[in-house]
Amino acid sequence: MPRPIEALVHRSALAHNLARVRAAAPDARVLAVVKANAYGHGIERVYEALRGADGFALLDLAEAERVRALGWRGPIVLLEGAFEPRDLEHVSRLDLWHVVHCSAQIDWLAAHKSARAQRVFLKMNSGMNRLGFAPAAYRAAWARLSALPQVGEITLATHFSDADGARGIAHQAAIFDAATRDLPGERSLANSAAILRHRLPQVTADWVRAGIMSYGSAPDFPAGDIAHWGLRPTMTLRARVIAVQQLERGDTVGYGSSYTAPGPTRIGIVACGYADGYPRHGAGGTPVLVDGVATVTVGRVSMDMLAVDLGPLADAGCGSEVTLWGEGPHGTRLPIDEVARAAGTIGYELMCALAARVPVQTVD
Repeated sequence: MPRPIEALVHRSALAHNLARVRAAAPDARVLAVVKANAYGHGIERVYEALRGADGFALLDLAEAERVRALGWRGPIVLLEGAFEPRDLEHVSRLDLWHVVHCSAQIDWLAAHKSARAQRVFLKMNSGMNRLGFAPAAYRAAWARLSALPQVGEITLATHFSDADGARGIAHQAAIFDAATRDLPGERSLANSAAILRHRLPQVTADWVRAGIMSYGSAPDFPAGDIAHWGLRPTMTLRARVIAVQQLERGDTVGYGSSYTAPGPTRIGIVACGYADGYPRHGAGGTPVLVDGVATVTVGRVSMDMLAVDLGPLADAGCGSEVTLWGEGPHGTRLPIDEVARAAGTIGYELMCALAARVPVQTVD
């Protein structure tokens, strides 16, 4: 029989979360972000549930090819734009929109022979300090693009660094507003955290970029959680107990003997490890559900196995279902953000790290 581990992608949860984006930004058009293979879910698996968006946003041409192959004829935005001049040939062929964040990309456009004008998102570095033109250089970049016959509509864009935290977005929004005042064109500012936490018309117009909230993770966890934001998990990772060990006081578990039994203790060995994408740093104390009952891991995570405390579960044993994150049995739920916090990371990383060897099925 196959190894007892699998991931589930929940179509109904994806559609639900997209509806939450619409509710939070009712006047905006929505770009469903499907970069990193739809945050580890698989572009082909999420497409039907997310095709109600107004467009898709992603990083590379191969992902854009996949979305077009699924039948999508609407907008697709390359969030980092072209990486070299010949990328623009594929942009033209696939009819893609693309970010322009540096002078070299404008140079490439100026040299590109295109049968149709391209839609670009002109990126401002308003404080994130990753990509984009400095505010003082933004108007000059806009003027250069506007003069090119290769360029059609220009959308004005930036990205917030602190929409999920106490600093907020006011400082960046003010910089953006000042630098773009009187410039024509639609705007795109809001990521998931800004959509949920900063519902201002100037922030959520005209295109919002819905990333992590589409996949059932709270961008501002632990200040907010998915219950607070009305989101649902879109990925479940589950496995089964494949062995049970009865420990006595002083017995240890796993590599490095990092867990020592305080007294008689039953532990379950679960068919999941870091080679499946489970965080190795999710050592003892990381929450799990066994048959829908909350318990924790004990000891170090191995490549193919981890151990859980069966103390709270007198009836659990070999074959018991273990929810590593997501939807559990009997209506139970373990948000991925809680697992990530215990492992010292974020839900984004866990989703994206799901290993190729884990079977995945799409369910409603």
